Amino acid sequence: MTKLRVAGIGVAAVAALSLTACSGSDTASSGSSSAPAPAPSSSMAAPSSSMASGAGNGVTTNADVFGPACSQLPQGSAPGSLDSMGPQPVASAASTNPLLTKLVAAVKATNLVDTLNSQEAITVFAPADPAFAALGDAKFAELAGKPAELAPILQYHVVGKRYDAKGLASAGSVDTLNTAGGPVKIEGSGENMTINGAKILCGNIPTKNATVFVIDKVLTPGTNK
Repeated sequence: MTKLRVAGIGVAAVAALSLTACSGSDTASSGSSSAPAPAPSSSMAAPSSSMASGAGNGVTTNADVFGPACSQLPQGSAPGSLDSMGPQPVASAASTNPLLTKLVAAVKATNLVDTLNSQEAITVFAPADPAFAALGDAKFAELAGKPAELAPILQYHVVGKRYDAKGLASAGSVDTLNTAGGPVKIEGSGENMTINGAKILCGNIPTKNATVFVIDKVLTPGTNK
């Protein structure tokens, strides 16, 4: 697993904010700089029994996807559908996901697209668009213009190992690429699982190099320290 690093992290202004992230663009360049956020790999976990084939490695299939917002994804082979996202690396896949347009904009603003795409096996907690809506367009634009402050927040949503939902439930807590932010706490299981208190809107989404969990909040580094 390669480590993700970002230059200058002034999270002070953002740490107090309850952000929610979304993703949505596959054409950004990868960025990494120096900062106190080492980069472990991330992975996602699946709650369904069909995960037997991926047991132990966090890899999921379309049959393992769960959550109330999954029905909002395009169907068939349309861009943003499960069939379309599966073969793509995570940042590229997210760029077509209609639930994650703001997260993708944030990833592009911090030049982390290529970095995420190049990871071998990670887990991504992806805040949906409504999470950013609570922040407001003006504040989001301000953060997007300050990549050194935004990057550590995004890193806190990526785990340097691939987990499915069952794996996350077993782990109980996981470290993220932003190790300075402290571990992310996993509670409950399946449909009732929460990530640092955030509900899962659509979980166990498979991509080429990551398992993705769309969540209803932006995770704040340092919350569980």
